[in-house]
Amino acid sequence: MHTAEHVLNQTMVQMFGIERSFSNHLERKKSKCDYEFNRALSPEEEKAISDSVNEQLQRHLPVEEHWLSKEEAEKRYNLGKLPDDAEDNIRIVTIGDYDACPCIGEHVSNTSEVGEFVLGSTSNEEGVLRLRFKLKRP
Repeated sequence: MHTAEHVLNQTMVQMFGIERSFSNHLERKKSKCDYEFNRALSPEEEKAISDSVNEQLQRHLPVEEHWLSKEEAEKRYNLGKLPDDAEDNIRIVTIGDYDACPCIGEHVSNTSEVGEFVLGSTSNEEGVLRLRFKLKRP
């Protein structure tokens, strides 16, 4: 599940120049990610997001973990979501050449294991864009 979230987040960063999701809820049947974004998406943008996420998932990218000192991780990544009592070594999850970020969640070993990303609906209220999606497992 977290692998799909990472790919979606990086897609949103690349397409719209926004920050990664500030809130998310990931489950097998349905998931959501919330972004600070000041407008609704067009149907064309929704399709482009789905197409881009699925293109990356189908690239069979390796998903790996690496450990960095907190000091080194702060130089490269936004650690704003880390708890104050985070350990001195930070787990960084990389998804091929597409994404890298701190994460404590569970991941597949290859993006091909995620299945198909299906964008269910989007909404925008008070500057929060919510994307609801599910994954069709292979």
